[in-house]
Amino acid sequence: MSDLHELTATEQVEAIRTRRVASRELVDHYLDRIARHEPTLSAFITVFADEARTAAGAADVAVAAGEPLGLLHGLPLALKDLHASAGLRTTFGSAVFKDFVPAVDEPPIANLRRAGAVVIGKTNVCEFGPTCYTDNELRGPTANPYAPSLSPSGSSGGAAAAVAAGLVGVAHGSDGLGSIRTPAAN
Repeated sequence: MSDLHELTATEQVEAIRTRRVASRELVDHYLDRIARHEPTLSAFITVFADEARTAAGAADVAVAAGEPLGLLHGLPLALKDLHASAGLRTTFGSAVFKDFVPAVDEPPIANLRRAGAVVIGKTNVCEFGPTCYTDNELRGPTANPYAPSLSPSGSSGGAAAAVAAGLVGVAHGSDGLGSIRTPAAN
């Protein structure tokens, strides 16, 4: 099998369902890649290593027990840090919210969790999301993995950089004025 991060998200989910790869194995693989590459990329504002390992372990138990599985069951993914996520630090890219931990998920996040996704971290964004770059006082600028002196654009630039660098197979993004489209073009 190729490196785990080279598998598509669909291939990763299928590998988990068929028990060729454990969700915990994928999470550990991505956490190792994040530890090695994150210092130069700044793709993440927060990484949830313990929470992701716990959720992945529970996902693996469910697979082994033959329980019904969601569409994204056990798949590690990153969430854009502009969306409230229950129990997970959500900063909106702002120092004002550096310690904010919401009690409830916004609907898109709730849907991802119901589908069985394992949240590995929150990706870097510009403060409150209105600009086409990814930089803030909490984390600084995100680097483009292919040209580190350039920006991956924004506001989903942290998500784009994390996926492009293989720090996670898939990441949540949102778009109002080009926040996914401009990073995809870079």
